[in-house]
Order: sequence, then structure tokens, then C-alpha cells
Amino acid sequence: MNSVSSSHFVMIPSYNTGRLLPITVEEALNEWLPVWVIIDGSDDNSEQLLKPLQAKHPETLKIIKLANNIGKGAAILHGLTQARAHNYTHVLTLDADHQHPANYISKFMALSLKNPSSMILGMPEFDASAPMLRVKGRKISNWWANLETLGWGIKDSLFGMRVYPIEDLMTVMQSTSWARRFDFEPEVAVRLAWLGVSVLNISTPVRYILKEDGGISQFKYGRDNLLLTGMHIRLFSEFLLRLPVLIYKKYSPTR
Repeated sequence: MNSVSSSHFVMIPSYNTGRLLPITVEEALNEWLPVWVIIDGSDDNSEQLLKPLQAKHPETLKIIKLANNIGKGAAILHGLTQARAHNYTHVLTLDADHQHPANYISKFMALSLKNPSSMILGMPEFDASAPMLRVKGRKISNWWANLETLGWGIKDSLFGMRVYPIEDLMTVMQSTSWARRFDFEPEVAVRLAWLGVSVLNISTPVRYILKEDGGISQFKYGRDNLLLTGMHIRLFSEFLLRLPVLIYKKYSPTR
């Protein structure tokens, strides 16, 4: 049974996720309302695929269509600008490719409602369908994220199922011109930690859908690993400048 909230909502950014998109959205709608879908310049007929769901949920399913593909982080920022105008305080982001378990939405939201000043991060539990190259590769990004935050508590820097306090997320997004594409999750997690936002982690199963079952990935190994490498170089350089303040925040008795 779904829950309705005036403070917390679900946002699903999507770029060409095809037939998995309505499955993901319907499962989210069964768990929580409202749900917003940001169609990031898709050309896979996403709007038509979602029409039956929009007819069933005219008040609680909002679809925002962007004319051009601007990247995951930029699409989320576009949605957040509108969400803040509607007085939402927290957003749960969910990938559109059906990798994240919608039945965990309520668990994430409940923890956020009890801890509104924290970011709630999913900590992925991989099964045999997960590509080993990606499972092992993300450990590098996680190591850097923990170094850059002095072990603030980010258990996974890349997992996209999270709850963010909107004002804090807007603050860090507006502080940088980066974090607009695949670098969104790790960069904002680090910058939110620098801001002093506490972290709570939830172990969350993740599935990888086979290509023959409609599975799709926008991840490009060369392009996106280069983007992550450049991101961590930037963040580490900034980390060194911030180090005295970060040490104070980490060991402050008021934390």
C-alpha cells in the first residue's frame, strides 16, 4: 500500500530506459506518492509508455520532459528547482532501469522522516548478475570518497537510490558546475559530507537486468571512468584546502 507525503517525494530521472521505465514507475507508485519522472531528452517514446499510469495517477504522477539530454545530475537539479517551489523538503532518487528495489522506498523514507537532517544512502548488495568489473571498480571510487571526507560514513559513493534533504542538495549543486552527469552521485555525497550532512546507510539489493530482458545501461567504461578520475582529482585538491575545517567537523563534540 502506498504512502502519501507532503514533504518527501520520489524522483526518477530517465534516459532511454524503454519498457523498464513504466515497470519502475508503477512499482514506485505502489509504494509512495507522489512520484516525479524526469525524461531527460529521451527518444524512446517514454511519454507514450507512461500515459496509462498518468491516467491512473493524474494528481500524484508528474512527468517533466526535457527537450535535450542534459545528464542525470542536471536533470535532477531541474526537477529539484520545481520541487522546492512545491515546498517539498526531501527527495528519494530512484534509477529508471529497474535495478533498485521499489519495495525499499518506504524503508528509506521512514529513516529520513526520523532523521531529516541526514542523507540516506543505499549500500548495494550485489547478486551473481552484477558485472565483476563494475563491482570491483566502484571500490576505487568508494576509497577516494572516504579519503576525501575523512571517513564520514559514505559506504557506497555511486549507488543511485538515496534520500537527500533538498536544501542541502541544492546548496552543493549550486556550488559547482560539475556533478551534472555520471559524476553526480559521488560528487554530491562528498560535498554534502563537507557541508556537515550526516550519513545513514541502508543495505539494498540491486539487480542487473539482462539485455534480452530489456536491460539497458548508459554507463560507458572509458568515458565515465575518465570523468570519475577527473572528479576525484578535483575533489582531492579541494579536500586538501578544506582539511582543517573537515578535521574540526569530524571531531567536533557537537557532531
